[in-house]
Amino acid sequence: MARARSDSPLLFEMVEKPDFSVETKAMADGLWPVAGMDEAGRGPLAGPVVAAAVVLDPANIPEGLDDSKRLTHLQREALFLKILGSALSVSMASISAEGIDNSNILKASLEAMRRAAAGLSLQPKLALADGRDVPPGLPCEGRALIKGDQRSQSIAAASIVAKVMRDRMMCGCGGHHEHYGFEVHMGYATVRHRTAIEAHGPVARLHRASFAPFRLGGVEVLEEEESFAGLE
Repeated sequence: MARARSDSPLLFEMVEKPDFSVETKAMADGLWPVAGMDEAGRGPLAGPVVAAAVVLDPANIPEGLDDSKRLTHLQREALFLKILGSALSVSMASISAEGIDNSNILKASLEAMRRAAAGLSLQPKLALADGRDVPPGLPCEGRALIKGDQRSQSIAAASIVAKVMRDRMMCGCGGHHEHYGFEVHMGYATVRHRTAIEAHGPVARLHRASFAPFRLGGVEVLEEEESFAGLE
């Protein structure tokens, strides 16, 4: 006898969407404003790590907020504008490749989030960080949420802002260094990027000298003509 087909969704087909429940509970506990924090650019071979902190307006939350990695470029750009136009406060900060090399990517990511939270015009009472770690030195209570950009709309908003801003920075780098294609791969270790590094060498203060293949391969870092102070 044939087995009846279930009309219930399979567990692996269910996609968790961020909501405002964590923020709502915090508000009930007297912790408001609540800021979401996230970063973009932990894995690339080049460019800064960029963080954002966002305090959403509970009465005006943009539709479609999600983990930036699950959105298309056009969706991120549209939501970026909606977030900037509706949020109660938005702040961004970045740590350059040199700053990453002088510490490590985890510390740099947490410091970027701390700076973003400190830069908010509306002082939060609680800051929600995507991941396992709470940035040290926050101006308020902090909590870490694993997969927070898929659970909290505030963190999802921060992930979108951070991703869009970093992509725009890397597109600017692509205009200065045409051989590398930064505007296409955003500094990640694609075949095109690695081939360009082999052909032209890494760019000082833009490529992360502490990352492989530079550290392991002993590649000499070429000096660039202009400082990327705008990425600090």
